Amino acid sequence: MKKDEREEAKKYKVVVNHEGQYSIWLADRPNPPGWSNAPRSGSKSECLAYIKEVWTDMRPLSLRKKMDNPASIFETSGVHLNENHRKAMGTD
Repeated sequence: MKKDEREEAKKYKVVVNHEGQYSIWLADRPNPPGWSNAPRSGSKSECLAYIKEVWTDMRPLSLRKKMDNPASIFETSGVHLNENHRKAMGTD
């Protein structure tokens, strides 16, 4: 049996962390710390296909949230926007 065939014969599960990042893990092993089960298990190719379908934005959740509020990026970096900049960014 070839290595690829052995990999496909194993059962995997999809796991996700608090940042919305996905990975696969052998189904018979405990999840790595900080990761929980996603609603998919099966062959390696099935799990990877699921991840490809659902993980459409590779940015960590914390970054996506900051990007949704552009002013917060500057505020947490110590840069303060004046009124004209805030209006231009639509954050005022």
